[in-house]
Amino acid sequence: MEAKHMFANLGSIMASLMFVWAMFQQYVPYQLQNNIEKYCQILVRFIYPYIQIRFDELTGEYDIFRSEAYTAIQTYLSSSSSTQAKRLKADIAKNSKSLALRMDDHEEVADEFQGVKLWWASGKDVSNTPSFWNPEERRYYRLTFHKRHRDLILGPYLDHVLKEGKAIEVRTRQRKLYTNSDSKWSHVVLKHPASFQTLAMDPEKKKEIMEDLITFSKAEEFYESVGRAWKRGYLLYGPPGTGKSTMIAAMANLLGYDLYDLELTSVKNNTELRKLLMEVSSKSIILIEDIDCSLDLTGQRKKKKKEKDDAEKKKDPTQKPEKEEKDSEESKVTLSGLLNFIDGLWSACGGERLIVFTTNYVEKLDPALIRRGRMDKHIELSYCRFEAFKGLAKSYLKTESHPLFGRISELLEETNMSPADVAEHLMPKTTSGDPTLSLESLIEALETAKEEARLKAEDEAKKIEQPAKEESKDQDKVVTTEE
Repeated sequence: MEAKHMFANLGSIMASLMFVWAMFQQYVPYQLQNNIEKYCQILVRFIYPYIQIRFDELTGEYDIFRSEAYTAIQTYLSSSSSTQAKRLKADIAKNSKSLALRMDDHEEVADEFQGVKLWWASGKDVSNTPSFWNPEERRYYRLTFHKRHRDLILGPYLDHVLKEGKAIEVRTRQRKLYTNSDSKWSHVVLKHPASFQTLAMDPEKKKEIMEDLITFSKAEEFYESVGRAWKRGYLLYGPPGTGKSTMIAAMANLLGYDLYDLELTSVKNNTELRKLLMEVSSKSIILIEDIDCSLDLTGQRKKKKKEKDDAEKKKDPTQKPEKEEKDSEESKVTLSGLLNFIDGLWSACGGERLIVFTTNYVEKLDPALIRRGRMDKHIELSYCRFEAFKGLAKSYLKTESHPLFGRISELLEETNMSPADVAEHLMPKTTSGDPTLSLESLIEALETAKEEARLKAEDEAKKIEQPAKEESKDQDKVVTTEE
């Protein structure tokens, strides 16, 4: 009976409060309501020791842009939400490669920073008159913490949240492969499977390159302290098929960077080149493949072209020069224009970027282009040797030893064969995947290449000996005639 009386009294009290609240809203003037609410909030401030900060999803003059802070907070809270919140939302976010979990509306999770506990809550405001400028739902996050920790939360903690949120977003995003066309970048999703583990290269050299890349990616404070732009240049050179393009993909996969494949022949002039490079994001690799063939960056092409035109003019004085319109269509990117972005003032416009050049003939490049400070690290990718072969055999044949390895080791030291050609012979020859057939195929190809190299050397030796013999005969004839 006492319990029944207690619930009856409680119901009566609630009904009375609701009646009083309804009368208050109906008969008390609006301005007086605002004043009462304002003074009540002031009174609460003296009693309530917590501070609240609201982060709205939409920002800008008309609240039509998504807030970067809101996005970073949402990403940062994703891990806490999955372990604490009872109601979650799951979705694949834009440009993300994994499922994103976040807490549902009106959920709350706790966080801790340097021993200080605080709380994040999600919420939304619903509009009764939605329009283009006034969305139906306006979501937000609310941060609550004790007022004595104001300086810690407003400074280091919020910086930590934004930085960590952006870092998580970078790690989980879909990386892209960009290419330039008509002074704009277009992209596809970068899904190249290459990695340093599967790269055909000497293990010690591979380890050195990986350590250099990882050190660069963590060296923001160092570059700032020494007054240098946070960038690094790599020059990859070697014969065709030695794995230059594969290494670039492995570099992008190791660091989680986007890849910008810059085609210089499609760039009209230095101004367009600067515009393209200014649009390159941080955490990216700018790639210029076959730099010796992409453009005449040393001015030799114009010199050769002029000599050719002069020679043709001497043969036929009536011949007219080529139309100026044709020359205007050619790229006018200059060496100085490229160097200005690699190493000049424009190089500081953006951070955490690798600039990679590849070439088959490093001796053709202008020394000013590849000096240290522009191309900081030179990496030679040469023909396949036994250490690189063992890596390929482990990846392709799933074997680390075989009776035929001895013969292959001898042939690789005597024969120049690119890793790409070696890998082709290691491809499975049967569904059973017997490595012996693949290794025998490689040995046969190496022996053939060795024999062809021997015959070629003999032919070249004969070509050198033949003029010497003819010269000797001519001298003998001269001596006989004089006698």
